[in-house]
Amino acid sequence: MVGRFTIRWRLAGISAALTFAILCAFALVIGELTARGIRGDFTNQVIATNEDLAARLDVVLDPGTNRIGSINPKLQDYATASAAIRLLSGSGDELATSGGSAKLSDGPFPARGVIDIDGYRVSTRPVRFRPFGEGFLQYARPLSEVDALVQRVRLFLFFGVLTGTVLALVAGLMLARRAMAPIAALTTITREIARTRDPNRRVPMPDADDEVAELARTLEEMLQALEASRAEGAQMLVRQRQFVADASHELRTPLTSVLANLDILCETLEGDHREVADSALRSSQRMRRLVADLLLLARQDAKRAAAASREPVDLRRVVIDAAAELGPIADDHDLHVDAGPARVCGARDELHRLALNLMENAIKHTPAGTTVSAHVGIEGDEAVLTVRDDGPGVPPELRERLFERFVRGAGDRGGSSGLGLSIVRAVAESHGGTVTLQEPAEGRGACFVVRLPLARATADGVASHATASGASS
Repeated sequence: MVGRFTIRWRLAGISAALTFAILCAFALVIGELTARGIRGDFTNQVIATNEDLAARLDVVLDPGTNRIGSINPKLQDYATASAAIRLLSGSGDELATSGGSAKLSDGPFPARGVIDIDGYRVSTRPVRFRPFGEGFLQYARPLSEVDALVQRVRLFLFFGVLTGTVLALVAGLMLARRAMAPIAALTTITREIARTRDPNRRVPMPDADDEVAELARTLEEMLQALEASRAEGAQMLVRQRQFVADASHELRTPLTSVLANLDILCETLEGDHREVADSALRSSQRMRRLVADLLLLARQDAKRAAAASREPVDLRRVVIDAAAELGPIADDHDLHVDAGPARVCGARDELHRLALNLMENAIKHTPAGTTVSAHVGIEGDEAVLTVRDDGPGVPPELRERLFERFVRGAGDRGGSSGLGLSIVRAVAESHGGTVTLQEPAEGRGACFVVRLPLARATADGVASHATASGASS
């Protein structure tokens, strides 16, 4: 529960709690001492008043009746509004009273000294009468007076404890805020570094050489280490990408020579030797395509300009040509193209590879008899290429990493390298577009949508449609 609060509130809360505990202990001690002092003063006042009255009192008894003949001063005149005074004979009989006094003794013979009876503090002392005899003088004041005063003192101490605790909380918040200001500054600068991804920014150093300064130095050292590691990793990645690009480029020439020689061998050889040459030719062709894919990806990773120049390209023509190229291998699939004019600015060979890979991917990963359709249209300022099939669809476990490199589906019947969709994404992004996998409306099959920005200078004519179907062979 405490962990939900910020450090500033926790520090202020701890300070207020300690202050509250100290003030409570202080209030208990002071309250008890003050209450004892008040009650002691009250008792002393009762005794002193009784002694003063006894010193002034002049009581004359009537010898015949043993009653008071005269008394000076009168008890009613000496008693206050809340005090009670009684004059008793030596046998405990009441001789005079201030009026309205409560019972001030437990028996016929009152105890001398100070006792509490029926809510009164009673002081009893002996007095002498004239012409002879003696009795008792009782002076009493209600305990409610001293209890009320003690309650007021306790209430004052209670509010004093609360006020002190609140002030400690406020002061703790202010001090904690001031103490946490350097850490807040470090948090702001590190958040800014995380937002801008610029580790070259420096962390401000506090003036005081304390724990906060040590934290700032540690953060600075960490940023420098991260920057060095990032620079080293970036250089290594650049070298790797350069190596892949250069190696792929250098492999193209010998592969072309190998393919040419194998093609000649296939024409001259017969029998088993020709089958071996045909197998080598197919493997070499596959290797040439893999090298071309790696070269394209390496260029895209390195953000290098494509070898082909960018120019306005009719995406409709590109899709139709790609479908025609796939005709020989789509003999067991129904391939349809529904394309309208859509001109984009790009490299024709790369866009051809994009469309070819999407349709070939659908053919390779769907069973015979599946319908594969490609549609080209315009939505707003974008050209949209949609390739869908009514096959089993993409497995859920592959959806998150479908466009990663060397990812192959379980139903791959063509022994692909797993770079087809990676090439699609690389080409789309290099042309300022996107590619996404969408859920088909019928709940079956796969649907890939590529969006590319239209060429700025475009003059579309009347929309036309072309349809290409794979023939059975």
